[in-house]
Amino acid sequence: MQRGPTPRGQSRRTLQDLATAAGLSLAATSYALRGVRGSPATIDRVRALATELGYTVDPIARALASGRTGSVGVSGSLRDLWQQDLSVMLTRALRHRGRYATIADADADPEQERLIVEQFAAQRVDGALVSPVDPAADYWRLLGPEVAVVSIGDALIARPGSGSVLFDNAYGVHTALAHLTALGHQRIGLLAPSLPTTPGRPAEVLAGEVAAGLGIELSVVAAPAATTDAVTVVAAMLAGSDRPTAVFCLTDSLAFAVYRAAREAGLRIPADLSVVGYDDHQLAALVDPGLTTMAWDEDAIVEAAVAQLDKPADAPMFRPELIVRSSTSPRTEAR
Repeated sequence: MQRGPTPRGQSRRTLQDLATAAGLSLAATSYALRGVRGSPATIDRVRALATELGYTVDPIARALASGRTGSVGVSGSLRDLWQQDLSVMLTRALRHRGRYATIADADADPEQERLIVEQFAAQRVDGALVSPVDPAADYWRLLGPEVAVVSIGDALIARPGSGSVLFDNAYGVHTALAHLTALGHQRIGLLAPSLPTTPGRPAEVLAGEVAAGLGIELSVVAAPAATTDAVTVVAAMLAGSDRPTAVFCLTDSLAFAVYRAAREAGLRIPADLSVVGYDDHQLAALVDPGLTTMAWDEDAIVEAAVAQLDKPADAPMFRPELIVRSSTSPRTEAR
C-alpha cells in the first residue's frame, strides 16, 4: 500500500484503507480517529497512520452518514484582544477533540451577532461556543435544540438548555475598586465596552452598587471595544481639572487605550493616573508600566466550555484574581 499524501489523479484514501492498515474494524478505527473510544496507544497509532496515509475526513460524507458535521461555531468580539486569544484557545481545544471551528467576529454588534447565528444555523454546526454580545436576544433560539450551545461569560436567557461558563464579576469589580480605594482614590472612572445592558453585566448592574458601598465617586463611560477606537473617548474622560485619579477598565484592550490617551495628555502612569484592567491579556505584563489587572484561569475556562458540548453540566463559576503590577500607586495630594 502506498503511503503519504494521495497523488493527484488517485482516489481519496478511505476509512476502510485506514482500518485495513491499522488492523481494526471500521467502527473501532472511526472511534479511535475521533478520540471517542480506544486506548491512548490505539488512538495515537490510528491518528499517526491517518497522517502517513494522507487520510482526511470527508465532512460531507460524515454529515450524510451521521447527521453531524464535526463543525463548531465560535463567536466573539474579536477586536477585543482577550477574546481573540480565547477564540484561538477554543479552536485548539476543539481540534484536539477531532472537531473543527468556524470563527466569526460579532464586533460588539447585536445585529452582526444575529447574522452569525443565522449563518451557524444554515451551516448546521454541531455546536457553538459563544461570548455573547446580547445574551438576552431571541435570535439564539435560531439554533435548534439539536445544537449544543455553550455561552462564555453570560447565560443565554432566551435559550433554555444552553450550557454556560459564568464569571464572578461581582467579586472582580469589587476587588478592583477596593484595590484603588485602598490606595486613596476616591474619584474613579470606569471604562466599559459599548454593549447592550443585560442582567449580569458588571458596568450597569454591579459597579454602581460597589462604588456606593465603598463611598467613592464613580463615573461610568462606554467606549468601543477596539483599543484605537477608544482613545478619543478616554481622552475626553481625562480632560479637565476634575478628571479621575484612577481608571478601572472592564477589558485590558480599553486599559491599553488609557495608556495611549494618558501619554498624549502628558499624564504619567501611575504617578498622575492609576489604571486597572480586566482579563490579564498576555500584553499586560509587557506594557510599561505593567498593567494591574484581574486575571482568569483561561485553560480551565476553555476546558469547561468545550466539555459541555458533549456533556451538559451545572454552569461553573470562575472567579478572577487580582494581579498587581506597576500601573497603580497611592494617590498623592499633587494630583
